[in-house]
Amino acid sequence: MLLLPFSHLDGRPCIKVVRIVIIAFLFTRYQPYNIIRIDIRLIKDCPLSQVAFMSVMDIIKSIMPINTEKPVNNSKYETPDIIIKGGTLLTMVDGEAPIENASVHIKGDRVLDIRPAGISPSDEGTEIINADKCIVMPGLVNGHCHTAMTIFRGYADDLSLNEWLYKRIFPAEAAHATPENVYWGALLGCLEMIASGTTSLIDGYFYEDESFRAVHESGMRAILGQGVIDFPAPGVTDPKENLRIGKEFIEKHLHFSGLITPGLFCHSPVTCSDKTLARAMEISMEYSVPMQTHLSETRKEVDKIINRTGKRPALHLNDLGLLNKNLIAAHSVHLDDEEITLLSRKGVKVVHSPESNMKLSSGVARVTDMIDAGIKPGIGTDGCASNNNLDLFKEMDTAAKLGKVFTSDPSNLKAGTVLRMATIWGAGVMGLGDQTGTIERGKKADIIVVDTRSPNMTPLYNPVSSLVYSASGSDVKDVVVNGRILMKDRMFLTLDCKEITARVRAIGREIK
Repeated sequence: MLLLPFSHLDGRPCIKVVRIVIIAFLFTRYQPYNIIRIDIRLIKDCPLSQVAFMSVMDIIKSIMPINTEKPVNNSKYETPDIIIKGGTLLTMVDGEAPIENASVHIKGDRVLDIRPAGISPSDEGTEIINADKCIVMPGLVNGHCHTAMTIFRGYADDLSLNEWLYKRIFPAEAAHATPENVYWGALLGCLEMIASGTTSLIDGYFYEDESFRAVHESGMRAILGQGVIDFPAPGVTDPKENLRIGKEFIEKHLHFSGLITPGLFCHSPVTCSDKTLARAMEISMEYSVPMQTHLSETRKEVDKIINRTGKRPALHLNDLGLLNKNLIAAHSVHLDDEEITLLSRKGVKVVHSPESNMKLSSGVARVTDMIDAGIKPGIGTDGCASNNNLDLFKEMDTAAKLGKVFTSDPSNLKAGTVLRMATIWGAGVMGLGDQTGTIERGKKADIIVVDTRSPNMTPLYNPVSSLVYSASGSDVKDVVVNGRILMKDRMFLTLDCKEITARVRAIGREIK
């Protein structure tokens, strides 16, 4: 995409106008409707430049055919449903610089146009989101979470994964993970994610019908995996029924919502048998839906699989036929070079969960080595019982800093890379990189507005660095998913915050 910075133009008005004519000719001829790619910051104080540029573009459009793959009707402009006005736009398109004072026009569920804020038709009848002194960016993608586990937030802290899981969480789930509690816990998780700028999530848990109901009510985009484990679990008292229930979950919800994709979540290669894992992937391939699992989260898990099979986990899963583009491998902490290369070659999706890995002392994933091998990992919070929040801004900050201290290299996992993990790469993990993850004409309108007026965001020199190292979820002002406003000026429009928090407090009293 061409970026035309007016800072390169001579300061004398007559020469500037001549160059504007040339640029306008080329731009109109080959890039119709992409005026937003011009850095207009440097012409906004020069009326002569503005008039010349717009006049020349209008003349050229009227007398010359436009070279474009998609015919554009310039005589008719669709009225947008929503306009996000002003601020700094981060499209997250590779190579595109931040754009000042832009307007993002939304029609239906998609981005209709991107224009300078001052160059728009009348917005009468259009809902306006004021993004002045804000950053407008793609919504964040939580690549790995157990949303309903908000009900266990703070219930089992400062424990090893084995003790945390087998002595605290599994017994608590057996006693308290009822359909009703899962529903309200998932609603609270959606509320927390919306409040902190997450627009899409990848979730796996039990009673996933209830999580589906909650996510659908919230308006978020999601992949939801019915939990599969080879011992009695909430909603599946007989483990022999786990895949039947999982398959029924997929069939029930497969075409219910354009925003939510059902799937399977096999807990891990330690808690699921080889037969269960292989059959789960067969079902996933049959319905063309993702399958999730925890991979090599701790050294103990790796050792168990090596002792049982004689192979490292990723190699063993490959023997079972699991390594393909349908698999989402969460954590992936303890991988060797061969495993990283294999995951990349097979197109396996990987999700990094640094805060949970740190809290449970699971280890540090080799994220940079994965990226160097061609993997584009997403980033996820994991569940609230092992984090204990769902704020992806905090997760990004942790991921970047952990990568630096782990490698003793301050240039490791730069802010821009981590922001891609939480946006376009996260969308890629969902299989939706062509639909969302960037702000572009024709893509789904999954967009958030981050207020930069808070003390922690002041001053602002580099919006990307500030988002990763300074921002928190509480700085998010507005959230749009699929062209629908879920939060405006910090007010929730699809969920009842007061009722949800009251319900989960009551559940917490029962658990305690």
